[in-house]
Amino acid sequence: MIGARSTGPTAALAGVSSGVQAHGIWSGRRQGFVRFAGEAETAIMYTAAALANELKKLAARTVYHSLALAGRDVLGNLEFLTAALPVAGVTLPIMVDCDGQRPEAIAPLQTYLAMVQVTTDCAGPAGTEDRVIETLAAARAGGCQHALVIAPAEQASDAVILRAVERARDASSATSIIIHPPPGAEKDVLDARWGTLTERAVGLHPDVRLVLRLPGPAGMR
Repeated sequence: MIGARSTGPTAALAGVSSGVQAHGIWSGRRQGFVRFAGEAETAIMYTAAALANELKKLAARTVYHSLALAGRDVLGNLEFLTAALPVAGVTLPIMVDCDGQRPEAIAPLQTYLAMVQVTTDCAGPAGTEDRVIETLAAARAGGCQHALVIAPAEQASDAVILRAVERARDASSATSIIIHPPPGAEKDVLDARWGTLTERAVGLHPDVRLVLRLPGPAGMR
């Protein structure tokens, strides 16, 4: 049942679908997606039971590498997720792709998560980076694999990006770091800036990769 008649927790979802991951640690992997709706997106209200049922059907339909929980403020729907995931009984590895602003939500979900992916543009307000690092540390403490995806905003300097790499390394030596150049950078991805930045980043932490995003519609975000 999709709707808000149940007394259980509900959430506004943009959809439950299939796609090829466009960015991050599992870029290029075929995944099932649960996307939480943003303010400008068309949303359907799902009960936790409805999502669990959709996930069971999704997993039985075809072969996936994993399941991605993504979209706007995915970890702000903690009660909904902790109600839905145990009922769904998904055996696929589950990744949460979040902005890292709710580190306290990792512990209640750690039983179900294989990968915690934090995506940042390195241009947030004061305190944003601290919570990103706390989220990586919480994933480490919970025994989840964890990755930092840096998709730098235009105003993000190399120094800020390298500081994020260094702080992520200090939070957990097991952090995988992916740097995505901005769209349109394909022709100059190995120019002086990106080549030098990658060299300096790898000098700080060996598990750093420079990766181009996949274009749509194959990829989903």
